Amino acid sequence: MAIHELAGTQPGPDMLIDPVALIDAYYSYPVDPEDPSQRVSFGTSGHRGTSLKGGFNEAHIMAVTQAICLYRKEQGITGPLFMGKDTHALSGPAQETALEVLAANGTTVLIQEGNGYTPTPVISHAILTYNRGRSGGLADGIVVTPSHNPPEDGGFKYNPPEGGPADTLVTDWIAAKANELLARHNRDIPRVPFETALRAPTTREHDFAGPYIDDLDAVVEMGAIRDSGVSIGADALGGAGLAYWGRIREKYGLKLDVLDAAADPTFRFMTLDHDGKIRMDCSSPYAMARLIGLKDRYDIAFGNDTDFDRHGIVTGSAGLMNPNHFLAVSVDYLFTARKGWPQDAMVGKTLVSSSMIDLVAERLGRRVYEVPVGFKWFVEHLISSRCGFGGEESAGASFLRKNGTVWSTDKDGFIMALLAAEILARTGQDPARHYQDLEELFGSPVYERIDAPANARQKAVLKKLSPGMIGRDTLAGEQITARLTEAPGNCAAVGGIKVTARGGWFAARPSGTEDIYKIYAESFKGVEHLRMIQQEAREMISAAFARAGA
Repeated sequence: MAIHELAGTQPGPDMLIDPVALIDAYYSYPVDPEDPSQRVSFGTSGHRGTSLKGGFNEAHIMAVTQAICLYRKEQGITGPLFMGKDTHALSGPAQETALEVLAANGTTVLIQEGNGYTPTPVISHAILTYNRGRSGGLADGIVVTPSHNPPEDGGFKYNPPEGGPADTLVTDWIAAKANELLARHNRDIPRVPFETALRAPTTREHDFAGPYIDDLDAVVEMGAIRDSGVSIGADALGGAGLAYWGRIREKYGLKLDVLDAAADPTFRFMTLDHDGKIRMDCSSPYAMARLIGLKDRYDIAFGNDTDFDRHGIVTGSAGLMNPNHFLAVSVDYLFTARKGWPQDAMVGKTLVSSSMIDLVAERLGRRVYEVPVGFKWFVEHLISSRCGFGGEESAGASFLRKNGTVWSTDKDGFIMALLAAEILARTGQDPARHYQDLEELFGSPVYERIDAPANARQKAVLKKLSPGMIGRDTLAGEQITARLTEAPGNCAAVGGIKVTARGGWFAARPSGTEDIYKIYAESFKGVEHLRMIQQEAREMISAAFARAGA
């Protein structure tokens, strides 16, 4: 992967967005419902786009919100809807539009008091807390966020009463209905002025932060962190949790400094990512360069993306941890330390996460629940406690309360960050040192994700690829042991393929937004072996394209 010459440096003034122009385009851009790029499309994390290109505009939010209202009616969801937003420039206008439609539909909506921000995991926690013990009048939620995407982007996602990301059946229904409304130029959508929506008896302000923060000790050993005196640097990256870390510090008496705790829609304080773009990716060493530079000031430090569903862990011994490394350490620690968890609780992982997690789980005597990419696949198993932990290679995870019951069914960057501090407090070693111990036991795998070009037809072929289209028996000199187009844990379609051998594997999936496909690869034999896997992966996929005439 080519690294931009400015990666890891501060952006210049000419690289910053113009929030005024972005918001003006949100309201004024003439959305064309016939243009596929301007229609509503839900990926793994909701509908995303930029107002400057007709991908995220007032028309889209009106249509999606009305579609959610119709879905709620069809499903008999009559409880309150909890709505959060992050600090992206388009999140405020989109929340206002949604409130105008929700109020006109008579939907009871709770928003953060004082026009504040609410992280994704806090909405999930609030939904589950409200619905606990209820069989009717259930709550659901909306989070207005494009996650770690660049400042010009907007995002809008729906969480059903299960509290986590909606599954494909739900998002397909909502997207189809929204596009029907768009095609009719939103003529059938009821709406009231924003000031009327705010004064409506169905629109209520609520402090989401208090109940969430008060409950943290049920999932993380907050007392152990306090008593150890561990010094912590918490970088909010200007995101939705910027007001949370200070309150967490005061509530639990932590030795914690809060960094970047002011909202700036240009995100000018960020360092540029690998491609020279501003991106609040807390797993990127380029985007996290400033915090990495402070690694010796704290015993442990961490950052979170804009909606706080991801985590980046910085240690004095290793700098920014690879996300897969911390997932493996978390599994090793939690399934040993959490005595209140069910003895048959499984380790949840996406099939593009490191095989180190499988080796750790095997040593612990725990089954692995391996699913396709997308946290939605863990929702049901976290609710039922069949999984104690669910994690994605992209630095997102959640885990059960100490008593073995569900905490959140969406990724939670807060508890993963605090878990890093707990591990240090309880063991005297930071998570990177623990990963070194795992390497001594199992070896040192090398993992990388790269991109390869693919047109629309090729991506369609890859999404529906069959195992028989992989015409080789070996991978990097080893016998192929599996060709997977369905995930072993739940038999759901991978939307691509995973090919495994004894010493390594690769997985290939099409991008939903760009003309590329992604190759995830891992080797337990070193960098040279990894390069062989990546090269043969490209050759196998190219050959499959050729056989399909794509």
